[in-house]
Amino acid sequence: MHNPTITQPDRLISVREVFGIATELKVHAFAEREDHVPEVDPAYRFNPDVTLALLAGFERDRRVMVQGLHGTGKSSHIEQVAARLNWPCVRVNLDGHISRLDLVGKDAVVLRDGQQVTEFQEGIVPWALQRPVALIFDEYDAGRPDVMFVIQRILERDGKFTLMDQNRVIHPHRSFRLFATANTVGLGNLSGLYHGAQRLNHAQIDRWNIVASLNYLPRDEEVAIVQARVPGLADRSLVEAMVAVAELTRRGFAAGDLSTLMSPRTVISWAENVEIFRDPALAFRLTFVNKFD
Repeated sequence: MHNPTITQPDRLISVREVFGIATELKVHAFAEREDHVPEVDPAYRFNPDVTLALLAGFERDRRVMVQGLHGTGKSSHIEQVAARLNWPCVRVNLDGHISRLDLVGKDAVVLRDGQQVTEFQEGIVPWALQRPVALIFDEYDAGRPDVMFVIQRILERDGKFTLMDQNRVIHPHRSFRLFATANTVGLGNLSGLYHGAQRLNHAQIDRWNIVASLNYLPRDEEVAIVQARVPGLADRSLVEAMVAVAELTRRGFAAGDLSTLMSPRTVISWAENVEIFRDPALAFRLTFVNKFD
């Protein structure tokens, strides 16, 4: 359990040793874990450029957005960096049901000494701002405009947040960090693949200090990930063929011949279904082909 008095990262770690990236950089991390720190996934493969961008976010308090197609592991990438830094982490999915009140807070009726009283309950943004927490906004480009303008306030350099209902200004904790993941970088649903994605205000995007792009992995690395996730599927040549098929769907999608593509997440599901059904063709139909109209 994390010691609540330790609010600053209190040890240095080597990026080369922990993340396997050829650099002499060292970054700060917490020595102890606490409940909000994600679990370490030993099979996770780090993209060097994205990892360095995220480490800059943690070390230098930069606002980092990770952009890329679905299934590339954008949220997982942030979580796995946080897991190795023992940095508490909270994810908020900006779906259509998230409102301004959820982020900022609202008055609620509570019991105090047997009496019903109305008091203000903080939303996730003021709660996280006051703690050594990495706040991740998932599906950032799906957020409603009224919600996005709430977030815009904490993207400023000083990141101060005013609670109108409380006449109070919250100054961010020195170890508060802010990240986001998006499929489209705020350009809307241009490909037809991401229904619900909004066109974002350019002033909003401009406030992000770093935008990292996470694309699909090279074939050998994707094969290694599938084998690590589904160790029961020992036939490497089969896994290589499955990844090759996934690459064909991505090329077909890029050329406009297919309406969808196989993400690494889909390949892993296909491998798991091969384990269940013992038939790669049947598993392929159940995992991917039946998603087409």
